[in-house]
This record gives sequence, structure tokens and C-alpha cells, in this order.
Amino acid sequence: MTDPAATSATAAGPRSIAAGSIGTAITGDVITGNVILSADALASARDTPAPPGTNNLGPRPLCVGREDELAWLQRVLTADGGSAVTPVPVVHGLGGIGKTTLALYYAHCRRDDHILIWWINAESPARLEQSLAALAARLAPTWAAHAADQERITWALNWLHWHPGWLLVLDNAEDPRDLHPYLGSLTGGHLLITTRRATGWPRAVVTRALGTLAPDEAAALLCDHALHGAPPTPRQLLDARALAADLGHLPLALDQAGAYLAQNRTISIGAYRRKLAGKLDRAAEGTDAERTIARVWTQTLSALTTRAPLAIEVLHTLAWLAPDDIPVTLLRHLDDEDDSLAEALGALSSYSMIALTPETVSIHRLLQTVLRTAPGHPGRAHAEHALTTAFDALTEPPDHLPAPAPDPAWDALIPHLIALAAGTPPGHRDAPAIEHYDTAARYLHRRRHNARTIALREALLAHRERTLGSAHPSTLTGRDDLAYAHEVAGDIQRAIPLYESTLAQREQVLGDTHPETLRSRSHLAYAYRRAGDLERAVALFETTLAQREQVLGSTHPHTLRSRGDLAYAYRAAGDHERAVALFETTLTQHEQLFGETHPETLNSRTDLAYAYRRAGDLERAIALHETILAQREQVLGDMHPDTLATRSDLAYAYRRAGDLERAIALHESTLAQREQVLGSTHPHTLNSRTDLAFAYQTAGDLQGAIALFETTLTQHEQLFGDTYPDTLTSRNHLAYAYEVAGDYERAIALYESTLAQREQVLGDTHPDTLTSRRYLAQARAKRDKRRPRP
Repeated sequence: MTDPAATSATAAGPRSIAAGSIGTAITGDVITGNVILSADALASARDTPAPPGTNNLGPRPLCVGREDELAWLQRVLTADGGSAVTPVPVVHGLGGIGKTTLALYYAHCRRDDHILIWWINAESPARLEQSLAALAARLAPTWAAHAADQERITWALNWLHWHPGWLLVLDNAEDPRDLHPYLGSLTGGHLLITTRRATGWPRAVVTRALGTLAPDEAAALLCDHALHGAPPTPRQLLDARALAADLGHLPLALDQAGAYLAQNRTISIGAYRRKLAGKLDRAAEGTDAERTIARVWTQTLSALTTRAPLAIEVLHTLAWLAPDDIPVTLLRHLDDEDDSLAEALGALSSYSMIALTPETVSIHRLLQTVLRTAPGHPGRAHAEHALTTAFDALTEPPDHLPAPAPDPAWDALIPHLIALAAGTPPGHRDAPAIEHYDTAARYLHRRRHNARTIALREALLAHRERTLGSAHPSTLTGRDDLAYAHEVAGDIQRAIPLYESTLAQREQVLGDTHPETLRSRSHLAYAYRRAGDLERAVALFETTLAQREQVLGSTHPHTLRSRGDLAYAYRAAGDHERAVALFETTLTQHEQLFGETHPETLNSRTDLAYAYRRAGDLERAIALHETILAQREQVLGDMHPDTLATRSDLAYAYRRAGDLERAIALHESTLAQREQVLGSTHPHTLNSRTDLAFAYQTAGDLQGAIALFETTLTQHEQLFGDTYPDTLTSRNHLAYAYEVAGDYERAIALYESTLAQREQVLGDTHPDTLTSRRYLAQARAKRDKRRPRP
């Protein structure tokens, strides 16, 4: 039975993560959980009120025919089922179906019901974090002006924790996994999610598919646009019904067709329908929605070509940038006269081709897709020129760590540079933009947003391979950087071949012991370890450590990191004797170099304590954990997350040593403190609840243990879904508690469901699947042994 070890561990490498009993680790660029605010900043998050009416909503849209969906949102978001986890509505559907319109309209209707409504771009973890940082800047502008991004994000999350009654709209979520950290920790308010994804959501959400409009509502939307609210004649209504059917009752297409009719009042609905029917489908290879939008766009384009030719150039330029918050200043190079540009933007807005504010332009993603298929337009060249000119005018941030302070000018332009790089056609040469791709990638790296650099680094690598060759040092660095970007984005299978290629070429060009070769070897070893290939990881870590000791010396920081990396790999592979020896050496060197209470020394001491415990030397493990706890309480305070982690470590060691009285007392106090500091459903709190349940079970309090295991399983299911690894582990824990209590029928039922799900998710031969199969067999054997013989 897997018994979660409540531990605190530290990885020594610069691109490492170590975990004891954190349960769910947020790796890569999402480091919010590791950012500790000052006492003043925490007090500010607690004490700062939201001014009445605080929101960042756009204009209230026209929303027709969605009464049932609006009523459903209201029911879900006002339901009080007594659960620890508030239900989260997820509205899903294809592009152009009106998900954003529905959510925005609902948010406007309920503005008086919430202390704050905040619209969040959830397209990626980085964009989501940017929206949270903007919330901190709105509520605490003076403090936020001098705070790093992750500090602002942490401040915003703390503010949300302290101030119930808010509504966050997470718009355009691409991957449910991106939201798991927030679904679990954001309580006290409400979340509303829009997405194209129908599946993969945890049980804490309630999904609703958004379909096309009903025929009557679709016709009403067209008439409302085209006739400016005047009642339609029977003929107009008949034509509107026919046109709506031609457009598949797709809200975006209806909106744009209606906008065209509103701007060309001499054209009847029927005449527009006949014009539309004769237009060439410009997106024949796209989806049905794209083909429909292409037909409407072709007709609108014809009108704009005559009325506002500059608008055509603007539109095609916008197609190659990020869809949201495009600075109007980026478009000024298209025409020297600001009045002409303003007129072109006004024309596009009037035709519902864009959403316009005084400073920014936004365009629908589906419309961008359609525009990019149109041949013969220099829109990409215009976008590239605009961004190159804009970046040329900026002052480059300092190229060193620690991370520079947020730069609003850079932050406003980088999403559009990323979009330009991501949309690079095959064989296209972005020579003018290449240096800005490099500068922006380095800026994002210093801000710890490496996952956002993938498109930039791919374009950079292609350029360097083409101009410098595959083995040039700059090319090798670019390949290594791209591998790391994939790694922090969670795509280890893409990262490993890039690391392998880079290492092979550096060995060939630079030699075995060149610093860059050693760096590549360390990166590849860590990637192997992360992928579970411990045999190859250990071999590479051993080679790297030996070479660094030879070249740099025994106490060089890089050597210390290599020693820690190798010790961690030994421990992961079950070689506790060698792991302990290396951790002891590393701790002695940290103490000599940094002192007894330096954070690096405390982390090293924690690594050694955990290694002792894993090796079965509980006496020495407990002594070290007690020392670490006293030092962290003195240096960091009683409620610091690291202090709580150490307290959990010590409680677990007490339990393993059979000192249940002290173990239970410490587990109970740690759980209470984590509930207070982190909330009831934070992953660390869930781990503390599991630890306490195991302690109760060991002490013979099966009723108390089962109650805690049941609560924890319910919360895992609600937060992460039925098949998430932590949920499956939690289900296994409860099954084992039932088995210990002699309730074999409930234990077997849980073991069977866990086994089926692990077979489906992990495969037949995964170690966790084998564990489930073994425990199911044991429970069945015990049950059968108790049954009376016939």
C-alpha cells in the first residue's frame, strides 16, 4: 500500500523540482505557490477593499436567444449545496458559437451581486497569470508597480482568499489541466469558464454545451441588427429566417451579417442573401464554422474595399497578431494620417469585424483563421514591420537575473510577437524580427515565463540552423533553450530528443568536459529522471559529477548541484546507501560554505533527513527533522509554508517510529494551520488530512480515519476528477481503510474501480496498476477466507 510520506525535499539542479508530500506539484513557470509575500504585503491583501463596481468587463453585448443558458448559469452560480467546493459552470462549444458573449452578458447582468468581477484570459497559464497580476495592479497600484509578476499573482490570490463574493470569468480555456491549481484553491467566490473543450474537466465543474441559436432567435438577431429595432415585415422575417439557416444559425456569422446590413441599409435581407450565395468559399478546407464565416467575410470585404480600402490592410494585419488587446499604435505605420486610421477602425467596428477601445483592438480568433487563408495579402509583412518598429523604439530591459520589474510596454507587445512567430509559414524568413524574438525570449526567461517562449525559440532555432549551421554554438544554445521551454511546458517527450541532439553535438564540437557540454549532460540527465528513465539518468549524473569535481573542484556550486542531483536519483532508484552518503557530504559542504541556517543548508539538511527516513534510520531522521523545525520556526516563523512542511515531515517520522501520540498531535496542528493559511482544499491541506487519517488508522481509530479518507476522496474527485492520479491514490487509501476495518465488500468495490481506471489511464503494466491488482487480490482472498464453508 502506498503510504504518502509527508516530506520536504529539495532538488539541487537549476532546473529541478523535488517533492516530499506535496501531492500536486505545479512545475515549470507556474511558481506562485513558492512565492512568499512580506507581512506588509499579506496584510495589504487582507485589508484592501475593492472599490464599488470594480471590474474589467468590456461593453455589454447583445445577447439574444440564450434565456435558458442564462437561467442555468444563475442556478449553478447561486446554488448552495453545502459542499466545500462551489460548483463551477463550464460553457463549451465551437468557435463563433457565442460563449464569450453569453459570459460577458451574464457578468454585466450580475454586477451588483459581486464585490468584484474580473475577466481573465485563460487561453494559457501565462495569460491567466497576466490577468491575475493585472488584478493586483488594479487593487494595489502603488505596491504592484514595484512588485515582480509572481508577487502580484500571489497577492491577487491572497486577496481573493480574504474577500469572498467575487466572480472570475475564465474565458477561452484551452486545457482543463491549466486550471487545476485554481479550481482547487480559489474558494469564497465564483468561477465561470468558457472553452471549446467538452471533456477532461474535473467533477467540481458542471458543463453545458452551447449550441447554435434556434431559428426564431437567429432571425430576431439579424432583424435587430439590420432594422435597428424596427419590427420586421412578414417578408423581412421570412428572408431573415432563410438567411439565418444559410449561416447555420451561428451567432458570429449572424452578428457580422447583421452588421453589414446595418451599414448598407439600401440592401435588403433577401438581396444580401442572394449576394452571399454567389460568393466563393474562401475556407473550403476549414471547419463548417470557418466556411460560413468566410462567406460572410467575402461579402463584407467587397463592401469595405470600396468604402474604406485602408480597413482591408488593417484587417489583414490584425490576422497575424494575438487576438486580444492589440495596441492601436501598432497600426499607425499603415497610414501617416491618424484620421484615416481612425476612420478605417471605425468602419471595421461598425461591421462587427473588430472590437474597439480608444487604445486597443481585438479580433475574433475564428475570423483570424479565415483571414490567414486568403492569398495575396501582405498582412503578415505589415504585422512584422509594425512589431519590429515598435520593439526598435523600446529600451531593452536589463539582461541579468534577478527578474526585472514588469515593463508594461514590453508586456503589451510580446503576446503579438509570439503570435507572429507561431504563425510563421513554412520557408518564411523573419530576418527583421529575429533579434526581437531573441530579446523577448530572454526577457520572458528572466521573468520565469519560459513556457511562453516556445514559438519564439522555434523560429530562432530554424533561423540559426539555416544561417549558421546545425552545430554552431548559437544554434546549440537555441536548441537547448527550446528543449527547456518544452520541458517546463510539460512536454518532456519533445524535450528529450532536443537535449540528446544538443549533447551529442557539444561533445563532438567542444569536448567532454567543456562547461557547456557538462551543462547539456546535466539537463539531459534531469529530463531522463523526470521521464522515469532512472537507469540512464543515474549514469549521466554520475558522469557529470565526476567531471565537475575534476574541472571545477569539490565545493563549486555546480558540483554541489550535481552531487544533489545524483543523490536524488539514487534515492528515486532505491539505492539508499549511496544516496545517504552523498547527501551527508553535500550537507557538510553547505554548512561550511553558507552556515547552519542558510536556506540552502536547511534544504540540504532536509534532503538528508528524508534519505535517512527512506533508508529506515528513523532515529537520525527524527533528530534532523527536529533541528530543521526549530531553525525554520526561528528564521521563517511558525506559519511559513516551509515550517509547516517540516512540521509535517517530523509528524510522519514520529508515526513511522511508533510515537503515535506525538505524531497525531503534530499532524492535527499542521492540518489546522494549513486550513487557516492555505484553505480547506489546497493540495497541501489535502495531504495533511491524508497524513492525519493514516495516523488515526495506525492508532486503531478506524472510524476517524475512514471519515477523513472519505472527505479527502470527495474533495479530490470534485477538484481533479475521477481519474486524476491523486484521486486514484486517495481512492486506494480509502479502500485499504475499509479493508483494515473488515468491510471487504466496500473495499473490493473501491479497489475494482481504482484498478479499472488505472488500467485505462496508466496501462496494464504501470507500477500503480500492479499495486491495485495486488491489493484487490489480497482483499478478495481475505473476504473468501472469512466466508463460511458450504
